[in-house]
Amino acid sequence: MKNANDLVLVNNEIKLRLQIERQASSNLVHVDWIAFTVQMRHAPVPTVETLFPTFDETIWQDGGPLDSRSVHEREEGRRMALYHRVKLVNMLRELEDEDYTAHTQAFQMAEDVAAILGPDFIANSDLCRGLNFYKHRYNIERCGRTVGWVGFLSVAKGARSEAQAKTIHVNLEGMACTFAQAGWREELADYIDEHRGLITRCDLALDFFQGVAGGWERFKPEYDAGLMDHMGRRPKAKAWDEWDGLGEGRSIYLGSRQAGKLTNIYEKGKQLFGSRDATDWTRIELRYGNQKRILPTDLLRNPDGCFAGASAWHSTMLGEAGAMAAPLPIKTEPRLPEQTILAECVRNARWAMSTAGKSLALALKHLDYETLLGFVDNCAEMPNRLSKFSKEEVEKAYAQAFKQVSASGSGRTGFKADQAITEEIQ
Repeated sequence: MKNANDLVLVNNEIKLRLQIERQASSNLVHVDWIAFTVQMRHAPVPTVETLFPTFDETIWQDGGPLDSRSVHEREEGRRMALYHRVKLVNMLRELEDEDYTAHTQAFQMAEDVAAILGPDFIANSDLCRGLNFYKHRYNIERCGRTVGWVGFLSVAKGARSEAQAKTIHVNLEGMACTFAQAGWREELADYIDEHRGLITRCDLALDFFQGVAGGWERFKPEYDAGLMDHMGRRPKAKAWDEWDGLGEGRSIYLGSRQAGKLTNIYEKGKQLFGSRDATDWTRIELRYGNQKRILPTDLLRNPDGCFAGASAWHSTMLGEAGAMAAPLPIKTEPRLPEQTILAECVRNARWAMSTAGKSLALALKHLDYETLLGFVDNCAEMPNRLSKFSKEEVEKAYAQAFKQVSASGSGRTGFKADQAITEEIQ
């Protein structure tokens, strides 16, 4: 465990890196967390070098300009990369065939992302227990510390778990984003687009290193006056240590994680340095989730615009920090989940079997083909409850729904079982 002095040094380095990034970048807003998911069919194919690493004898030899720290660090990085690749190959030999592809693609993605972050980062070949319902993960490390991970396969069973098992998930924490090399955001955005990835979370942070004008006391009056409202609605607010508290590390939360849009205003200086911090360093952190939105890779390419697009208040605060950006709103998407479509199809199929089943069977048995075809054409419109879905969506779900209802029994005997299926889907 690090002592207090070590933590202060690390936290000072974090602040310095953030300030350097701000000077070098055209954006004031810092990306502090990024997570995305890629379908395995779109994930990168492992390279020959990953599967069959070559042995470079020169990296083990002494000599050369080792008095240069940068050269020494590069050699050490090459040594560690080769070590992890050899270890990975040995581990892959023991895997079942069905897991082999997932493991190799996940590790390749870990290596790709580590390379995008910079030479200080490596993909560790140690196979770890997964997170967020993924069965396994490979860690991405910097200086021996885990700063991100790549998850794959699923720990559970069921339709949702089967869908998750076909994906690879990348999660990069704040330390990875802070210490990544220049240009990593744009390169990662291109990588996500190339592999048709979907961003599941992105945190955008706006730092006021010397505090905000008016101090902490300005926020409650602004909230009460409606200055933080968006689209005519006032966001939910929760204050930790109260609005006017004098404790350490005060925080204000606006919005909710469930809605996929949460703003956290907090005393970043006190979080890192405790009560000794005299700078009033305040951070406004905007977290976007994919619960109700499709998150664009513009979050990485244009964090200032995405921050300003969250609300007029966010745009104002960005202006106070010294940046002007055209707001880029990320609107909610009226997405209809597949499970909702399936539930409606189950209801319809259940009605057809329990209420109209005998009449339908009689018509199919005794009507000639021409008459039957005309009957179908005349009734081609969707039932009212299914009319909000496309024909393609209904076609995809109806066969599955009919099989579920049919398997549970027809007529009145199958009603309770069918109802249980519908409730389970919902």
